[in-house]
Amino acid sequence: MKAEGIAVVTGASRGLGRALAIEMARAGFEVVATMRDPDAGADLSNEVGGGGGGITVTRLDVTKPETIVLPEGLRVLVNNAGTEATYLPVEAVPMEDWRHVFETNFFGVMEVTRRAVPLIRTTGGGVICNITSASLAMSVPFYGVYRASKAAVQTMGESLRAEVAPFGIRVVEIMPGPVDTEMLSNSARLPEAAEIPGYESMAQSMYEGRSGVDPFITPAATAAAAVLEAILTDDGPLRSSCDRLGRMLLSGWQDDPEVSLNAK
Repeated sequence: MKAEGIAVVTGASRGLGRALAIEMARAGFEVVATMRDPDAGADLSNEVGGGGGGITVTRLDVTKPETIVLPEGLRVLVNNAGTEATYLPVEAVPMEDWRHVFETNFFGVMEVTRRAVPLIRTTGGGVICNITSASLAMSVPFYGVYRASKAAVQTMGESLRAEVAPFGIRVVEIMPGPVDTEMLSNSARLPEAAEIPGYESMAQSMYEGRSGVDPFITPAATAAAAVLEAILTDDGPLRSSCDRLGRMLLSGWQDDPEVSLNAK
């Protein structure tokens, strides 16, 4: 597809979402950068420079349906908004944490997506891009809540891809690895699982092994360029990554689904 028309990016106040909003605007899209606090994106349009498109910042909280207003003429939706929970074993995660994460990472994505489909269909086709996680390719302990929410988006996207293909709508999934974002920085800590009897050594191993991803950390702008390429490539695959480690994990996923960061 050509980089033109209206594109909506959720969770565009920072990290990959912010970088992608800028990249898409520079390429030629009229980007609606959505976020819970529009003040966080007040300077976004200034970062586009001499690109062919532009950026409009609007408030949208995926957990509050009354704030979800999508524009007519929509061609591309990027479901980027997301959150995570504390790093605890499944048995120790409070049910409210499961519900909180799923409310944003899955139900929020679904609310935006189901509203976007008829708009993109009316426009004549386009792309729905779901940002999941390369952690789905690993048996990572203490990430059960986050991974489960992203896996729900993944399987929904597979069905959605089959449903909307006749309308000229492509569904693509991006599985980022270590992209230089605030969420990645926050992960560089001893998992809260260290406080749960029986999980102390596993949590310590996870913490010590976390530094292994540092050589693979990819700038958000570089990752955003790869996401844009996936959106624009009409004959591209359903599933891809936007960084080196993510691509490595994705390529070996079916060979060894039990790979884990703390594997010895």
